[in-house]
Order: sequence, then structure tokens, then C-alpha cells
Amino acid sequence: MKRVLFAGVGLVALALAGTAGAADLPRRVAQPVAAPVYMPVAYNWTGFYAGISGGWGFGNSSWKNANISTGDFDVSGALIGGTLGYNWQNGPAVFGIETDLSWSDIHGRSHAAVCPDGCKTTNSWLGTTRGRLGYAIDRWMPYVTGGVAYGDIKGSVPGLAGNSDTSVGWTVGAGVEFALPGNWTAKGEYLYVDLGDITCGAANCGAPAKIDFTSNIVRAGLNYRF
Repeated sequence: MKRVLFAGVGLVALALAGTAGAADLPRRVAQPVAAPVYMPVAYNWTGFYAGISGGWGFGNSSWKNANISTGDFDVSGALIGGTLGYNWQNGPAVFGIETDLSWSDIHGRSHAAVCPDGCKTTNSWLGTTRGRLGYAIDRWMPYVTGGVAYGDIKGSVPGLAGNSDTSVGWTVGAGVEFALPGNWTAKGEYLYVDLGDITCGAANCGAPAKIDFTSNIVRAGLNYRF
């Protein structure tokens, strides 16, 4: 019986000694968990948008018929209006269509010998409908654009009624657009516009004349994407 008792005490002592030895071993240091890598989402230009734009136009007009011509004279003035459009992005390529309509105060007057009292050309509204092809660099998008231009051309001479008519021509240009925080984008744009010409009869302009109009448009715009 004593042997059994001594053996049990010995086993308990050995167990306690093993536990104490294990407690003296160095603890494993917990390894830090790696934070997930943040991958920013590239900006996507697809969708409808609407906005406003404004700027300056400067170009040329002339009055001429078979026998006489004023030659080109300067026209210039401000314009401001609204824009509607849609973009579709495929990879870095952005395809779009855009239409705009602006109030315009582009005008100029010639005092050539054939117009001693002054032949004046005025454009009071201007619109375009254009395709756009852009290249997206995340939030930047340079683009080229071209399409149809339309607006009024008015010819007037002091003391006569003058004549105004809507004319349809063409436009080409380029620009760059940048995505602002939220749903806003801002753009800068250049367009060359050729509205062709209208005819003003002798009763209204003193002599029959074809009046043409071209302009360089430099403008900035602010759009909201839906």
C-alpha cells in the first residue's frame, strides 16, 4: 500500500514539474494581420449629362454678289447656353453625342466702299449637334468632336429693314473634360463653326448680297452626370 501511495505522489510531482517547465517557455508572438490592399476604382464616363457653357466667339463675315464684295471683316462677341449629352465608355475609348444651344452676341460691321453706311452681320443664337470621341485617363478625358452647326445670320444696313434667316453648316473641334467630386465635370472646348450664307435682297439691304459667317468658339462648361 505504501508503494502505491509513493508512486501516486511521484506521478503528481512529475506532472506539476512539467507544467511549471511549460510555463517558463517563451510565448509565441502573434503575427500582425496584413491590411487589405486598397484598389481605387477607375472613373467611368458612361451616362447622360446636362450642363451650361459660355465663352467667346471671333471670326469673319463678308457681303458679296457677282460684282461687289466687302471682303472679310471681323465679327466677335460672347455666348452662353445649355448642353445635353450621353457618353458610352468601352475600355479607355469614350463615344458620345452632344447637343447645345446658346444665346449669342457675335457681330461685326464693314465700312468698305460698297457699304459706306456700314454693312452689319449679327449672329444672335447658335447651336450644334456633334459626335464626340474621347480617351479616358481616369478622371481626365481629352476628346475630338464634329457635326452639324445651325444658327441665325442677320444682315442689316442703317435705314433699311435688313434680313435674318436660319442657316445650317458644320463644326469641328476638340476639348478636354475633367471629373470633379460628386457627379460634376468641367470642360474647356474649342469649335470652328461655318454657318454658310444667307441672301439679303436689294429692298432690305440696298443691293442683293450673300452674307456668310464663320466663327471660332472658345468656351468652358460645367456638366452634371445623372
